Amino acid sequence: MKFGKTLVLTTLLTAGAVFALGTNDAHAAENYTVQSGDTLSKISIKFAGDNSLVHSIASENNISNVDMIFEGQNLTIDTDAKGNTTVAPVQEQAAPAPAQQAPVQEAPAQPAPAPVQQAQQPAAPAAEASAPASTSSAKEWIAQRESSGSYTATNGQYIGRYQLSASYLNGDYSAANQERVADQYVTSRYGSWEGAQAFWQANGWY
Repeated sequence: MKFGKTLVLTTLLTAGAVFALGTNDAHAAENYTVQSGDTLSKISIKFAGDNSLVHSIASENNISNVDMIFEGQNLTIDTDAKGNTTVAPVQEQAAPAPAQQAPVQEAPAQPAPAPVQQAQQPAAPAAEASAPASTSSAKEWIAQRESSGSYTATNGQYIGRYQLSASYLNGDYSAANQERVADQYVTSRYGSWEGAQAFWQANGWY
């Protein structure tokens, strides 16, 4: 009987010690969401005042490249690991799942996400398209004054969006034919839609 009581007491003491250790570990870990411009070094300094947590954070969150983290990524920070760069905690790894999503971003050295780079790419074509944009603006300006932009507008013998003579359209009043004939008419008579716009402003017609 004494042996049995001693065995039960030893088992209870061991279980209590393990529970206490698990409680301390749980309180040592903190969650942190990566901000724009963050690096593991900066995060370590926030929590420990130096770089001592870099390898611990990487190991804790399954980060294979310490130079690559992502804005919005949730990290588990084990503040008890300060100064112990050899420890690779084998704790629950379910929480860091979001860290492995969206691997398309570059290293945190780039403050802007990928969509910003996509927005910058059309910059060169925009410069090349400056002249067509001006032409389109003049063309639309005339269309609004001639027919309020309607392909079906009529005024006697004048038809459609650009109020072209029915004889020019040869019975084809489709939008495509109106656009094609209007471009030919303006090019042959004024050289460009800008020239046609200038004439319209001076005379009230083109």
